Amino acid sequence: MSEESNAIDETPKQNVYQRIIEVIFFNHLKEGISEFLFDRTELTDAAKSLSINLPKNLGDMIYSFRYRIPLPQSILSIAPEGSDWVIWPAGKGKYKFVLGKIGNFMPNPALVETKIPDATPGIIARYALNDEQALLAKIRYNRLIDIFTTLTCYSLQNHLRTTVRRFGQVETDEIYIGLDKRGAHYVIPVQAKGGKDKIGIIQIEQDIAMCTEKYPELICRPVAAQFMNDNLIALFEFEISEGRTGISQEKHYRLVPQEDLTYEELELYRHRHD
Repeated sequence: MSEESNAIDETPKQNVYQRIIEVIFFNHLKEGISEFLFDRTELTDAAKSLSINLPKNLGDMIYSFRYRIPLPQSILSIAPEGSDWVIWPAGKGKYKFVLGKIGNFMPNPALVETKIPDATPGIIARYALNDEQALLAKIRYNRLIDIFTTLTCYSLQNHLRTTVRRFGQVETDEIYIGLDKRGAHYVIPVQAKGGKDKIGIIQIEQDIAMCTEKYPELICRPVAAQFMNDNLIALFEFEISEGRTGISQEKHYRLVPQEDLTYEELELYRHRHD
């Protein structure tokens, strides 16, 4: 094996992913275009052209660029200010690069916190296997979806996998059904992100499309949750306005032992405006 091959084998996974996606992107890019299709086989072809061992999980490569790692700088640098190149699903084994508005949402660090007495059972907190699972459990046991939406909400299903015409297979971390004081019914798809994962516009629009197709009689209120640290949770609600998906509200909730919530803080919350 040559020295060059050895060097490639030792390349960190992130760099390998970036080199492969860079080949695909510039194979398709033409002046003036803002989107183009590519398929799963091109990942294999690009790896071979670079003499890189093919990653075992091709799906992880696409997922990583959506929510974990940036696209190569060579791609980012040619997007106009305020826009991103984003990889969208386009059917089974097919994807689409689209130039659009910023593709990920991050919590606003300047937003005020609201303390909530932590009702998570200790045994659940102890044995949650990962950040996402722990986040979903904390949201469920502390009724944060009810508090955030001001609806009475019930968890319907975890990790719903289904097929939607526009996107192919999609997955939603949790589905809630909500009820308001008038008796109207809502469907609330929730995407949960822990650690360094980012909330992506793709998953939100997939959730909206899924609700439109599977629950057409219900009012859809898509929500995303992000761990900011172990007990500080950011919740976002989204809506489509003028053809663009954006944040309609964002709240930060800190889960605390009940004795850490003071009467002064409760008095402050009484006079807060929505």
